[in-house]
Amino acid sequence: MADLERNKQIVVDYYQTAFGGEPEKAVEQYVGDRYTQHNPMAANGTEAFIGFVHWLRGENPELQLEIKRVLADGDLVATHSHLTLKPGEPGQALADFFRVEDGKVVEHWDVIQEIPATSANANTMF
Repeated sequence: MADLERNKQIVVDYYQTAFGGEPEKAVEQYVGDRYTQHNPMAANGTEAFIGFVHWLRGENPELQLEIKRVLADGDLVATHSHLTLKPGEPGQALADFFRVEDGKVVEHWDVIQEIPATSANANTMF
């Protein structure tokens, strides 16, 4: 159980540090000797990740990432988050999956869904 909680904390700290505006610090502290990216729009490696975060925050300086849930199963950690690029916009629902190896993030997958203005039900996406 301790490993699952530790893995969850590593991922939360990594994600919040990076999207809080310090991707270099996040990579230095929380990423292993490789970073395999499964998002087809992003390249492998830490430099690509750092560049992406700087670009995204540069385009959206008021970006907010709120992690709603964190789940762990073995070396995999999943987060369910609300990403808002600009205040007042509905934003996106994110499901991110990270693989942790020896206490470091080494792999990432994601599923991104725009939050619509209207919904066919009264349930939220969170």
